[in-house]
Amino acid sequence: MAETGFGTRLCAHITASSPLCVGLDPSASLLEQWGLRDEPASLVAMAEIVIEASVGIAAAIKPQVAYFERHGSQGMAALERVLAACREARILSIADAKRGDIDATMAAYAQAWIGEGSAFHADALTVTAYLGLGAMDELFLRARDQGAGIFCVVASSNPEGRSIQRAVTDRGSVEARLLADLKVRNEQFMEQTREVLGPYGAVVGATREAGELDLPSLGACYLVPGFGAQGASAADVGALFSGAPRGSILVNSSRAILSKGPRIDALSGEIAAQAQALRDALNAP
Repeated sequence: MAETGFGTRLCAHITASSPLCVGLDPSASLLEQWGLRDEPASLVAMAEIVIEASVGIAAAIKPQVAYFERHGSQGMAALERVLAACREARILSIADAKRGDIDATMAAYAQAWIGEGSAFHADALTVTAYLGLGAMDELFLRARDQGAGIFCVVASSNPEGRSIQRAVTDRGSVEARLLADLKVRNEQFMEQTREVLGPYGAVVGATREAGELDLPSLGACYLVPGFGAQGASAADVGALFSGAPRGSILVNSSRAILSKGPRIDALSGEIAAQAQALRDALNAP
């Protein structure tokens, strides 16, 4: 088992810098706006600028894997370089791949994405649980042993997901059940390690209402989309997660930041402004 779990590592990064995660979404239109060609080398070029602008201000970088995967093997090689650059800059990386499958396949995804010796070696990976959390046991175990993190989509920021996420089961809504199951896994981890946060986080959109979700109970960090260009404010984030432990909320922002590029000073200024707004909202009494 790793000396320090992902929850503890992420909390330390949030405390030292801010609750901001910079989403890296190198779409064709954004690359054009930056004056870059839509090719694998440009993905790396954009990422290097974003990483430089983010270090010391944001806690993490979240590459959206789809924008790399659309370039095939060269795009995925570019992603490997980007994740390596994050490690060199000592900023946490979250591979936003949203993987979800049966147990044998999830074990292979675990070997590909997280931990020493993996091809991509991200600090954390996003997953979806439509095939059940139990099918992800090998992924959870590898994350625990390697000091990596998992962020399971619980309540997304897009409206299309709500009919599924709020569907009622014999144990309440799907999203409430996922959150409760993640809580149990984190409790088991914390009992074994005596750490205060587990490695099994949840994705909960800032555009959502808590409803029946017991957000303070997770015992891990949240990855929060929906902030900025998607409509949620820093105050919305603060209100939604008012009962969660300090240092456990990581808020993603992409378009509002990346639109300021490619100048590093403009990017850094926007990142700093968003980081301060989130600090103020989440630290408010």
